[in-house]
Amino acid sequence: MSDTLTPQRPAPTPEEEMRAALVHGSLPTSWHVAVMVGAVVLGAISGLPDGGINWARWVVVTIVAYAVGIYVVARVVEGRRKAKNRLMTALVVSAFAVVAFPLVSVVWTVVENGLPRFDTTFFTETMRGVVGEGGGAQHAIIGTIIVTALCTLISVPFGLFTAIYLVEYGRGRLARGITSMVDVMTGIPSIVAGLFAYALFVVFWGPGTRSAIAGAVALAVLMTPVVVRSAEEMLRLVPDELREASAALGVPKWKTIAKVVLPTAIAGIITGITLAIARVIGETAPLLVTAGLAQGTNFNPFDGRMTTLPVYTYYQYVQPGIPPEAGQERAFTAALVLMLIVAFLFAMARILSSILKPKGLR
Repeated sequence: MSDTLTPQRPAPTPEEEMRAALVHGSLPTSWHVAVMVGAVVLGAISGLPDGGINWARWVVVTIVAYAVGIYVVARVVEGRRKAKNRLMTALVVSAFAVVAFPLVSVVWTVVENGLPRFDTTFFTETMRGVVGEGGGAQHAIIGTIIVTALCTLISVPFGLFTAIYLVEYGRGRLARGITSMVDVMTGIPSIVAGLFAYALFVVFWGPGTRSAIAGAVALAVLMTPVVVRSAEEMLRLVPDELREASAALGVPKWKTIAKVVLPTAIAGIITGITLAIARVIGETAPLLVTAGLAQGTNFNPFDGRMTTLPVYTYYQYVQPGIPPEAGQERAFTAALVLMLIVAFLFAMARILSSILKPKGLR
């Protein structure tokens, strides 16, 4: 047999690809990009009669022009059905962009304004004796770690055990009452939690009491219902077949929960706890009332005022000192550090979830 060589066809030119796409009823990518660019340009032109850039009008006109333009072009090329799909996709993408833009803007603003003071001094010095430039947030970072750790130690056991009771044991009026109470606690304003903790400690230690443990109790009031809800949902996702198989082997219920249910749901539980920590680590109002403001480092959570990063940021912005630019820079840097701490917590949660997840589910 003789080998025959099949002649290779030359690569199609861009014009041929576009012609083929139009013939087969598919919208070329270049046309999609052209519609998008045209919508952005039209949005920018819409603000010219006013003599400046109106960002709100620019966004609205761009979204409307993009949706209408992509629908008309797709209707001509692809037909009515695909045109509707293109229109809905354009609306969904535009909604995502509108939601994502403020978030990106906030992150960019914090990073841009916080980097000038993101230096060694900021992490090694406090505000004791500092009026204008200089100083740092070492005491606030340590205070944030202490208060958040105490809050986690208080709320996680109560929240997790409550979720286990509601899923595994809870029946009747008591379970319904606990569920209703958790729902109510989820919507409690943060300042109310702070006033509750302040009133509680005033009863035992007298007026004017400020301490880290009081701030931790206030944050625990806010964190516990989030832990309960997230852990409850994760426990309910565990298949009943696993519980039934364990019971068929004669394993006690408590051991089934400890050895089967919790290990299966541990990844989601850890993620929920991390979300709860991120929910409370940035709270300011409860800590203004309970923990107060200190210019130096306090390692004793049961005695004396203790500053956290949110409270430090608040006071550096409203009472920046002279010159005010120094205090505002410290405020933005503290906000940047707080964002990095939250990002670190989320990263650790993902790592721990991957490590602790059962082998069959990895």
